[in-house]
Amino acid sequence: MTAESTEMLPGPTTVMTQMLAGFQVSQALYVIAKLDVATVLDDGPLSHVELARRTGAHPPSLRRLIRTLAPLGVFRTEGELVHTTELGAVLSRRHPQSLHAVAHFWMETHYRPFAELLRTARTGETAATYHLGEPFFNWIAADPDRAALLSRAMAEVTGALRTGMFDGYQLPEGEVVADIGGADGSVLHTLLAGESGRRGIVFDQPTVVPTAEKRIRETGVADRVVALGGDFFAEVPRADVYILSYVLHDWDDASALRILGSIAAAAKPGARLLILEGIVPEGDVAHMTKMIDLTMLGITSGRERTAVEYESLLNAGGFTVDRTVPTPSPYSIIEATLSR
Repeated sequence: MTAESTEMLPGPTTVMTQMLAGFQVSQALYVIAKLDVATVLDDGPLSHVELARRTGAHPPSLRRLIRTLAPLGVFRTEGELVHTTELGAVLSRRHPQSLHAVAHFWMETHYRPFAELLRTARTGETAATYHLGEPFFNWIAADPDRAALLSRAMAEVTGALRTGMFDGYQLPEGEVVADIGGADGSVLHTLLAGESGRRGIVFDQPTVVPTAEKRIRETGVADRVVALGGDFFAEVPRADVYILSYVLHDWDDASALRILGSIAAAAKPGARLLILEGIVPEGDVAHMTKMIDLTMLGITSGRERTAVEYESLLNAGGFTVDRTVPTPSPYSIIEATLSR
């Protein structure tokens, strides 16, 4: 590395300043999503003034937001014309890997509770529980609109991140496959594609069922997939294969064992369980799960886990880990069998 290139690298003060300003960037991106700026730009570039008119924004303010986000790769400007980039386009509600609902969900449900993260660090109390006055998922479930937004956001973020996850993967044998906490059922639909001899169950809170039923109608599998509402802490439907996709990380060990206990009570010995989760690597290596764990710390009682921690949790719940399948995505598939 030359002396000239070394001088061009930002120093620690600059880097730290950028990190500290992250909250402003996330809010700016939320505004872009809320105003549907990227969606409006799907059909081609527009001037700042026309873009503001179509989105109902204040033209000078929108121009400044775009000017801030363009160097970050969200927009590209050409004189008065504004283009979305490949990065910025994912904030369009029409993008195949859209994060439009994610931007809404995180900023409208996570942002303010995170102001209490210092309290969490000092006391261990979850920031969202303190801020909302009740556990996060209770607060979500109390409002059908919030529950629907959660379902859409989780479908978006997991759909985008699990690209290629199931390529070449074969479900364990079993006629009935139940996706527990399955949200809109997108994971189940992917796994049952080409498996016409199997039946499926999407199981989630009653407020989520309409979203899952809509997805079932859209994919044309109503003859073999149903959506059921309930409480996975109390009881789950009987099945041969169970899926817990991005569920256990939302809960502490005691709560996760209650979920596993519900499955064990409903299933016969030998039933199979698939855990779809990110697995935290040891050491300081960068991995997405380490950032997600920060979300768990502030919003839920849950946590991301290492491979050893998942095996210990599953053993305590009466399951034996058969194998862990790595995937091209940040997630792995842990296959386990009910042993009692």
